[in-house]
Amino acid sequence: MTTLLNGVVQRYDWGDQHTIPKFLGVEPDSQPWAELWFGTHRGGPSVVSMDGDTQALAEYAGELSFLVKVIAAARPLSLQTHPTQEQAINGFEKENAVGISLEDPCRIYRDTSAKPELLCAISDFEAICGFRSIKESLQMCNQFGWHELADHLRHDGLEESVRWALSNQNHVLPTRLPDWAQRLATAYPGSGGILIALLMHHVRLSPGEALFLGAGNVHAYLNGTAVEVMSSSDNVVRAAFTKKHVDIDEFFVVANFSPTPPPLCPPTRIDDCCWQYPAPTSAFGVQRIEVRDDYQVTATHEAEILLCLDGDAGTLKRGQASVLRSGEALRLSGSATVVRTWGSH
Repeated sequence: MTTLLNGVVQRYDWGDQHTIPKFLGVEPDSQPWAELWFGTHRGGPSVVSMDGDTQALAEYAGELSFLVKVIAAARPLSLQTHPTQEQAINGFEKENAVGISLEDPCRIYRDTSAKPELLCAISDFEAICGFRSIKESLQMCNQFGWHELADHLRHDGLEESVRWALSNQNHVLPTRLPDWAQRLATAYPGSGGILIALLMHHVRLSPGEALFLGAGNVHAYLNGTAVEVMSSSDNVVRAAFTKKHVDIDEFFVVANFSPTPPPLCPPTRIDDCCWQYPAPTSAFGVQRIEVRDDYQVTATHEAEILLCLDGDAGTLKRGQASVLRSGEALRLSGSATVVRTWGSH
């Protein structure tokens, strides 16, 4: 018997109208289907289906520390970052002390958890994430003629250049922009977020490739479809590309301005069919299973979620998810791509 999970659709304005409906095998409705959630998060708790009966996932497997999402971005998401555990605890207590409701759209810290994320591409996927070195950015500025941005970098450094960019949302933007940046500029004319994006790594992922975004990493997803596994947290600090609450002061508290390589997370082969993404966090783990003929998964954690991304594995078909408790097994048979995820309680 397969214990299936019913995901919860989230309809944000940046979502794609067709990808998630096609993934689920249902008709689109001319509305954006941005995310499909599997977990116990209060913003969209999943339901377990067994032999025609339903039960809340939290009742069946306990509250989960991790959340699994399918995201389908037709437009860019906000330029954002996430806090460390200590920052989350301090921010949560501070906002409680001044009486900001958990439901207030201006609230930043809705829980006391860090929010590490691993994103694994289902389709070709574009993102900007982390900052290049000043030397590398100056080379690009010289190549494309971004003279004003280069002057700020030379004289003020990276963090102060970002502060300058965010101090004004009516910039005269450079004319020679890469295609991805031009799309951002068309969507957000004059936004200082565009100038910040020019200082960041632009990453293109092919299906199966992944990013790990830890605390402080500044990032924005631009377009594409992916499965995202994260700590079950709502703590997001936004700076640009959004109609949601932006807090520039807190962004500078949380953001990491140290130059880093692109945060790629190449998987390690476990066996002939299984690859594990070495995410440096205890909040969750992620494997990709390429089912060919028969493959059995036996849960070795308190709760695991298996999500079929493509194909038909017999007990799971594309768009279906299952939950396993410790010691329970699921046999996959056929040809399919399945993501296996786990966490703690």
